[in-house]
Amino acid sequence: MIFPPLKWYLVLCSYILAPALAFCNSYGTGLTDWSLASTYGKIGLFIMASLVGNHGGVIAGLAACGVMMSIVSTAADLMQDFKTGYLTLSSAKSMFVSQLLGTAMGCVIAPLTFWLYWSAFDIGSPDSPYKAPYAVIYREMAILGVEGFSELPKHCLALCCGFFVAALAINLLREITPKKVSQFIPIPMAMAVPFYIGAYFAIDMFVGTVILFVWERINRKDAEDYAGAVASGLICGDGIWTIPSAILSICRINPPICMYFGPASSS
Repeated sequence: MIFPPLKWYLVLCSYILAPALAFCNSYGTGLTDWSLASTYGKIGLFIMASLVGNHGGVIAGLAACGVMMSIVSTAADLMQDFKTGYLTLSSAKSMFVSQLLGTAMGCVIAPLTFWLYWSAFDIGSPDSPYKAPYAVIYREMAILGVEGFSELPKHCLALCCGFFVAALAINLLREITPKKVSQFIPIPMAMAVPFYIGAYFAIDMFVGTVILFVWERINRKDAEDYAGAVASGLICGDGIWTIPSAILSICRINPPICMYFGPASSS
């Protein structure tokens, strides 16, 4: 077994429970366009980590979380694909075959891509451009599942509760205030994103917002029609560029110029 703490009967329980949660996630995604696969994965994480206990509970919880998330997320994605196919009058049989081919390709491409990243970058290091922040978060959640709230740093739970209430209050304030006022109130969800994945994401979003703002002033109709497509292309391009970047890093090809911003005392 790859993960000895995760016994076969626990894996069986995960696969028995997963279809019911997959249906719930597909239904919720269809209503809200928001997949809660990570939430269902956390349910599996806490359950398995608490069942296994101190002897390998962290590894077992993380492995069970991966199993649950992959099943639940795939179900929601398939539902969206088939709904799109229904709206565009596409052949359901062709879509099903395409899904099978895509899955088979992913079984080869995904490990190779992971190996490429793993070879080129220091994945998970605080000084790396790929810090893998969610890895730390899920590991800490697995530890909580094993040890309980006693493992949290001092005042951590109080801070979490405080910011949780603050997020609810800010969202409520956005809903009850006039539009002229609410447009200047920040969205807590958007504020939280840079804390997870770094400030560079906020800079990208700011640049995109400025482009959209200018575009709307020049031609509002074109902006409304094509802004989503342009934004998707920019996001995909930014993500795809990491593959050539990894190849250049493996080949030890350094960029001709490098900019660094730091405090005056360190320069």
